[in-house]
Amino acid sequence: HVQLVESGGGSVQAGMSPTLSCVASGFADSNYCLGWFRQLPGKEREAVAAMSASNGRTYYGASAKGRFTISQDTGKKTVYLRIVSAKPEDTAVYTCAADRGSICSTAYLSGRSAYWGQGTQVTVS
Repeated sequence: HVQLVESGGGSVQAGMSPTLSCVASGFADSNYCLGWFRQLPGKEREAVAAMSASNGRTYYGASAKGRFTISQDTGKKTVYLRIVSAKPEDTAVYTCAADRGSICSTAYLSGRSAYWGQGTQVTVS
């Protein structure tokens, strides 16, 4: 049974660089993809960044490059998302997502992930 637990959201001052964490449980090995999506107010959910646990390959959404940094600690089955110099337009619900496999598939990056966290609100002002 896969579970994802997010932390690190909340109110952030513009210009700060907060880090969100997502801890995964229920994966027996390192063949999984773990990453973040976000949903801005009134917008559809979009992929921010993801990382393959087996080979460390990173994937970034089109609007995320240069603005976010993803990293992982495979021993802790944890992925981190750093928002670089947060802006008010980064205000969104950030949700952790995971899928089995050695890569982050197109389906996963399109939002068709098998497992989702509860989401954490990040408000930048």
